[in-house]
Amino acid sequence: MEVVAHRGASADMAEHTLGAYLEALEVGADALECDVRLSADGHLVCVHDRDLRRTAGARGTVSTMELSDLAELDFASWKRPWSDLDDEAPDLDPRLGGVLTLRNLLATVADYGRPVELAIETKHPTRYGGLVEKRLMETLREFGWAGKESPVRVMSFSHTALLRMQRLAPDLRLVQLVEKAHHWPMLRPIVPRDWIIGPGIKQLNLHPGLGEHLMREQRRMHVWTVNTEKNLRYCQELGVEAVISDKPATMLRLLGRK
Repeated sequence: MEVVAHRGASADMAEHTLGAYLEALEVGADALECDVRLSADGHLVCVHDRDLRRTAGARGTVSTMELSDLAELDFASWKRPWSDLDDEAPDLDPRLGGVLTLRNLLATVADYGRPVELAIETKHPTRYGGLVEKRLMETLREFGWAGKESPVRVMSFSHTALLRMQRLAPDLRLVQLVEKAHHWPMLRPIVPRDWIIGPGIKQLNLHPGLGEHLMREQRRMHVWTVNTEKNLRYCQELGVEAVISDKPATMLRLLGRK
């Protein structure tokens, strides 16, 4: 079972920061997960929310700000709000806590000393529509990661976005994320058999029939966000291929790999 670091080692470090991803790599995560949005000047940045209040303590939305403006924000302090009062707290390198572009994350993975996969989620709806996937494809081509041998898979709750990605890169692996169990009957007839299915662990727990159905149909499953031993064992019972976790080190230990 592959262990995927959800927004990096986000239980311990501020999500989507370089620090969180370096920590995930250090503990041995097999893959890194990130969300991508477009800045106003066309850069793909790793940010989950459309607005900046939660992770950067700032007003405004990602899509209306240029990369230079985003680079002035602190995306890490919210994770340790009392650190300024702790004389023994280590100073955080600004490079590890600022906005992270997808290009920088890909370069980090490309230069790392072992194979690492990437699960990239395109966020929708967005004012830029299909431009998100177009920019993603252009970036992947720069790294030579647009074909069958790519370490990248693309995920989305938007079926339309995944169809768009399939047209741009027919050989790339795709993951149809499923937000609610009752969405699956509508998605089932239109999701190709070679796509991976990405249900949330909460929905699998609330609606056991979903997991059982996917298992009977031999659908490949990547499940989010798995942080406990109980949920990990349930995923093993379902034959899940990958668990996306805020706690990659814990998952690796429970799997006997640390």
